[in-house]
Amino acid sequence: MSPVEIARLLVVGVDAVVEAGAIARRYFRTPMQVANKLAPGAFDPVTLADTEIERFLRAALAQATPGLRIVGEEFGTTGDSADYWIIDPIDGTRAFMSGMPSWGILLGLVVDGKAVGGIMHQPFTGETFLADPVHGSRLLHGGVTMPMTGSRRTSLDEAILYSTDPLMLERGGLLQGFDRLACACRLRRWGGDCYAFALVAQGSIDLMVEGVLAPYDIVPLIAIIEGAGGVITTLDGDAPLAGGNVLAAGNAVLHAAALKVLRQEALF
Repeated sequence: MSPVEIARLLVVGVDAVVEAGAIARRYFRTPMQVANKLAPGAFDPVTLADTEIERFLRAALAQATPGLRIVGEEFGTTGDSADYWIIDPIDGTRAFMSGMPSWGILLGLVVDGKAVGGIMHQPFTGETFLADPVHGSRLLHGGVTMPMTGSRRTSLDEAILYSTDPLMLERGGLLQGFDRLACACRLRRWGGDCYAFALVAQGSIDLMVEGVLAPYDIVPLIAIIEGAGGVITTLDGDAPLAGGNVLAAGNAVLHAAALKVLRQEALF
């Protein structure tokens, strides 16, 4: 599939995701039913917005791009092609149900085993972060298109570091390494989900560390960060197509420095 063909598919994806945003806005900051997908004692929330958005996106993508497999958080896999769309209908459901606008609708495109396109749409703020191989990464907001180039800060002592939840880091065995990294950085903040990853591409956040992510949590964000000149990998330095423990940085120098600090825990 050529870069131009991929870019055309991303136009289809943006149209579908922006339309799905109306569903999310209808539920956001209203009383909502929240179900738990896990056994008692653990909590993985899902709302009607999650399921309704994924059904909408699956139908829209199946009609517009019938040759592509579709992988989604709520309803699994449809189709058997090697190339596929991957959907997280509401990334940051905990933020969504709390009325915080750090959630988003994620849609990624994987071709020949590589994340080549991605979309993060925040319907409440009206922002769309996207990337494709032709145009790179850009932010659409208020009818204006703004190229994204990531952070130019290369020193940890100047860096802004984010992670969503210390419990996720603990589950991934990252908490001590994250604390070391935070001590080396200018500022540590919690929260953000996909919105914080998008702001790594935009350049406001320098580093984002997350633990135990699922593929649909991160694959749509890979192209957005890489297209802005950033680097996003597992702690083994691989592309996080399978999820797991993830480090994203606004540039390669900062990524290398942060990775060195995080890996110390595994070495000693």
